[in-house]
Amino acid sequence: MKNWREDYKRKITTAAEAVKLVNSGDRVTFSHACGEPRTLPAELVKRADDLRGVQIVHQVPMGEALYCRPEYGKSFQHVALFAGGPTRQAIWEGRGDYIPRFNFEIPSLFESKWPVDVAMVTVSPPDKNGFCSLGISVDWTKKSAETAKILIAEVNRNMPRVHGDSFIHVSEIDHLVEVDLPIYELNKKKMTEVEEKIGQNVAQLIEDDCCLQLGIGGIPDAVLANLGCFKNLGIHSEMIADGVMHLAEKGVINGSRKTIHKGKIVVTFLMGTRAFYDWLDDNPMIEIHTVDYTNDPYVIAKNKKMISINSALEVDLLGQVCADSLGPQQFSGVGGQVDFVRGARMSEGGKAIIALPSTAKEFSRIVPVFKQGAAVTTSRNDVDYIVTDCGIAELAGKTIRQRMKAIIEIAHSNFREELARKAREVYNIRV
Repeated sequence: MKNWREDYKRKITTAAEAVKLVNSGDRVTFSHACGEPRTLPAELVKRADDLRGVQIVHQVPMGEALYCRPEYGKSFQHVALFAGGPTRQAIWEGRGDYIPRFNFEIPSLFESKWPVDVAMVTVSPPDKNGFCSLGISVDWTKKSAETAKILIAEVNRNMPRVHGDSFIHVSEIDHLVEVDLPIYELNKKKMTEVEEKIGQNVAQLIEDDCCLQLGIGGIPDAVLANLGCFKNLGIHSEMIADGVMHLAEKGVINGSRKTIHKGKIVVTFLMGTRAFYDWLDDNPMIEIHTVDYTNDPYVIAKNKKMISINSALEVDLLGQVCADSLGPQQFSGVGGQVDFVRGARMSEGGKAIIALPSTAKEFSRIVPVFKQGAAVTTSRNDVDYIVTDCGIAELAGKTIRQRMKAIIEIAHSNFREELARKAREVYNIRV
């Protein structure tokens, strides 16, 4: 380790040279989400004519995902751990595929069923001891990097150095590509009236001293916007964004009542604005760990008053949650929803909340039954509360008839009569 600087210099190469290490039939991974390398994926695609059957395993792509385009179908096949905007069409048209898997179990894939040939990651510049941080993407990225036959790292000076289980030493990296490009950002959108109402409803289920898990998007942002008067909240989450930063700066989120990792915000990946990344950099309040730790339901359950807040595409009258498919078409992925729902329900004083708008355009998102081929993401046995802009349905401990009544009451008023009629026709239940 004394000579790590010399080792670093020897390993520096260009992106174009680095991707020459990929061979036909190889399995390649990229860092997850906003940690995705900025130059390596595009350079790999430039080699399409030389390659056949390269399998690219990824989750939540933030780049263009050029490898999913039809003209590269013989060269690359995408295998999604979570489908995203640039990759859905490839999955629907057969140029890609999806692996159903709980997030906390993904790292074990790379140790057994899915060995990695080449891992491409983004890291921060090395510290004085030669350790680079994986920054905002540790999740399963670290395990794929540790088990890959070849590890290529983009060293990006814009990647924050995040504390926790995020470090890889220069000696463990085979090739280094130096870049100075903005890392991917997740910019906040304007909150809608519906999201604001959902946030207000969810906030009714939260108390001082709770430990929270939130996902991505308008609903988590709306929940956080309603927590400004709370005290001593903690975070143990799959990911966080700018909203958590704002409450931490106000002292609302301080982790002082957490059962484990007291005083720390614990996550496995991060997505946000440049200001958020600057706040993360060398911030001792933030601890980032691998997803097989953060999302392990038994670890989650160690946090008292653990509140999981997740979203859905649809909820049926039984209380089943569809969050990752549109009928038979894969839309996203299970992500950490089930991990945290189960962990929260095992927690002392914990609650598992599913929050969604009551409608999408002119359709109800509370439905009698799911479309043919739709996947059940979270079972009816796992959900404590369903929350919409129209109210809160408490499901735990209720009969099927009681559950249906509660769920219909939080549907949009335009659809309640029809839902009650379907409850009679489909389930022979009068509500």
